[in-house]
Amino acid sequence: MTQTSRSWGNPHRWSRLRASHPFDPSSVSRVALVISGRLARLQNPRPRPPSPWLLLSRRRGETDPRNEGKTDYRARIRLINQDKNKYNTPKYRFTTNKDIVAQIVSASIAGDLVLASAYSHELPKFGLEVGLTNYAAAYCTGLLLARRVLKRLEMDEEYQGNVEGALDGGLDIPHSDKRFAGFKKDDKQLDAEVHRKYIFGGHVAAYMRLTSEDLFAHWLRSLGNNHQTLIEDEPEKYNTHFSEYLKKGIGPDEMEALYKKVHAAIRADPSPSKSTKEEPKEHKRYNPKKLTYEERKANLVERLNALNSAAGGDDSDEDED
Repeated sequence: MTQTSRSWGNPHRWSRLRASHPFDPSSVSRVALVISGRLARLQNPRPRPPSPWLLLSRRRGETDPRNEGKTDYRARIRLINQDKNKYNTPKYRFTTNKDIVAQIVSASIAGDLVLASAYSHELPKFGLEVGLTNYAAAYCTGLLLARRVLKRLEMDEEYQGNVEGALDGGLDIPHSDKRFAGFKKDDKQLDAEVHRKYIFGGHVAAYMRLTSEDLFAHWLRSLGNNHQTLIEDEPEKYNTHFSEYLKKGIGPDEMEALYKKVHAAIRADPSPSKSTKEEPKEHKRYNPKKLTYEERKANLVERLNALNSAAGGDDSDEDED
């Protein structure tokens, strides 16, 4: 038998295969596309969806300080960042915000620790009932906090400072005069008279003395217009703007004496007042009283006797019928 008679070498067999299975170029292209797609998936696999616990670990709750806008954590890190060679030494910071809130805070692993705090809404106790958010009130709040800290540390009789706010109370706080009212950028010096005026509410008194003519003239000068223009005074606007001062009988001449009195009251007794809370009312309790074994046994006997008597009454009625 010759070699051409073998099945794999028979030329007639290949011709029959070509006749029964004609060549289709599209099939080759489809195969190429499938192969290329698999290679692409191998090179660039489809990203898996993140695990639920990863999402939950980064989820912020509804009461998160970031969501509520209460804490700026970037600023907080700059405040509490401590040198690595100080080994768990508390770094106290003087923090303030609206209300006005002043606190002495140190950071720890367990959380922020507040040594003492003072609020401007406590100032009515010391005689300041109006203007609780201006510069003079901020000074009083810082002074109150400083005296409160020193009294808690039993150092209030030792330190008697006289600079500004908490510094005036006796605390040593790293600061720059640029933060105080009265600092002039051109001279790079602090004008003590201007600063004193702000501490004793002089800027509020000066604003109260201004008439509407002065306000309009000041507005024109700020725009670069030097000519004078007179307008009628507006007493209604004055009464509305300083209504709380007028109710308390405080005028521009009494402003400095008022703040001196408040400062003296703060130094005399900076301790916070304890709030008196009403005791909660006693509500009715509907829980059943616990019975002893003998009481439960007696109740069971009574129920059985009642059932037996009821069953005996039914039998007598049937006999009569």
